[in-house]
Amino acid sequence: MWSPAQGGAFFILHSSFFILLCLFSALTCRAQDRQELRDELRQLTEQIALNPTSTDLRLRKAACNIELEEWEYAKNEYDYILDRDPRNVSALFFRAFVNGKQRRYAFARNDYETLLTIVPRHFEAQLGLALTNQKDMRFTEAMDGINILIEQYPDNAIAYAARAGMEYERQMLEPAEYDYSTALTLDPDNKDYLLARADILLTLGRYKEARQDLDRLVELGTQRAALREFYKRIK
Repeated sequence: MWSPAQGGAFFILHSSFFILLCLFSALTCRAQDRQELRDELRQLTEQIALNPTSTDLRLRKAACNIELEEWEYAKNEYDYILDRDPRNVSALFFRAFVNGKQRRYAFARNDYETLLTIVPRHFEAQLGLALTNQKDMRFTEAMDGINILIEQYPDNAIAYAARAGMEYERQMLEPAEYDYSTALTLDPDNKDYLLARADILLTLGRYKEARQDLDRLVELGTQRAALREFYKRIK
């Protein structure tokens, strides 16, 4: 699994900044896991006191801050790093992410754009910029950005799912269904895509197809009881 200190990817289903479940999964960790994170954070803080200029230690500490949803503490670490190394890709990417969580969209956009001058085809930065523009209601820029990303990475399911989420937010249901379907041709057993498409199909009144997606989710291990409200919508 990628960590905030290493890099990562995230995507949306039906809302911007719905984070890819495999990234930052510790945000919903058990109390025991959170205590382990706090123990690690304390150790890192002590190490930084002895070696305050260590970029690696500060990136690791910021990763813990993010996983504990301590956004301002994480941002402070990235600020420190970028004051000394303005081209640090990891710090730029995750400061942009943190700024997005704090709804500082202009600052997030600036960090993504700066990163893209360093690594022009950086997938996660392009995706993050598109999602930031979507949240900031810069819809044309958001859609232009995601379209360019799909042109560059036509075999990446995450890009199609991200565009589907944008389309869904704007009630463009048929294009959203098409993009989720494309994502599923690339990642056929993705439960998140299946559930998102089923929801759209139900809204469109395409009940047979929606049932097929829900039944497939059950085959993949989702408890039928967890899908009860979706099944109830089938007419």
